Amino acid sequence: MKIGFIGLGNMAKAMIGGIRKQGIVSAEEIIGSAKTEETKSRMQKEFGIAIAGDNRQAAEWAEVLVLAVKPVFFSEVIGEIKDIVGKDKLVISIAAGKTTEWIEREFGREIRLIRCMPNTPALVGAGCTAVCGNAAAAKADEELCVKLMSSFGKAIVIPERLMDAAGAVGGSSPAFVFMMIEAMADGAVQAGMPRKQAYEFAAWSVMGSAKLVLETGMHPGELKDMVCSPGGTTIEGVKALEKRGVRAAFMEALEACVEKSRKL
Repeated sequence: MKIGFIGLGNMAKAMIGGIRKQGIVSAEEIIGSAKTEETKSRMQKEFGIAIAGDNRQAAEWAEVLVLAVKPVFFSEVIGEIKDIVGKDKLVISIAAGKTTEWIEREFGREIRLIRCMPNTPALVGAGCTAVCGNAAAAKADEELCVKLMSSFGKAIVIPERLMDAAGAVGGSSPAFVFMMIEAMADGAVQAGMPRKQAYEFAAWSVMGSAKLVLETGMHPGELKDMVCSPGGTTIEGVKALEKRGVRAAFMEALEACVEKSRKL
């Protein structure tokens, strides 16, 4: 199986790293193209993959073609390759806001297409990727895509109508969590803890809390109640958060992400 990447940024790096770590294909079966020589050189040195002279070469060579460029460049890239991409190739898109219908329209015909929405924790093998296919994509295409995306975390198949929501809660929310970790660390520093240690405590607490949700299957509210002893310190902190509308703030942040995605 020959996999081509148009775009070799962070998401492509995470995907290639996961695919190689899991041994799904060899380095010789991966080719990539990128705008800058620096990026191409770095990826070739790190992973030993082949580097294409241009986007057309990568698309022509590949059996599975991953479009890993920013949404703003999608029309330009598709314009370069659309005449050499037929139903013999599986196209995987990781662009936010670009629907399968929009991508097919840019290609000017029906293609085998899977739309994915990975997130930045993929860089450390802990990604969460939403996956959906178009009408021309076979079940085997979807299964292959899930296998590739599962090489760097969790892959979940969803209907396309939920992709904007998945992009918000999966793709955008890590930024909100990073802000939360930073704020919690600031609070610990204010209480006298050294900055580096504060970040360690905050980050490990978030990671451990997420693991509890996933591994126990318990409702987050139930787990929260387990920490809140009657008259204790935690319930005082919860009260302070509720007083400042933390739940509504998170909900509004996700709503803003969904609305922006729909306008891309």
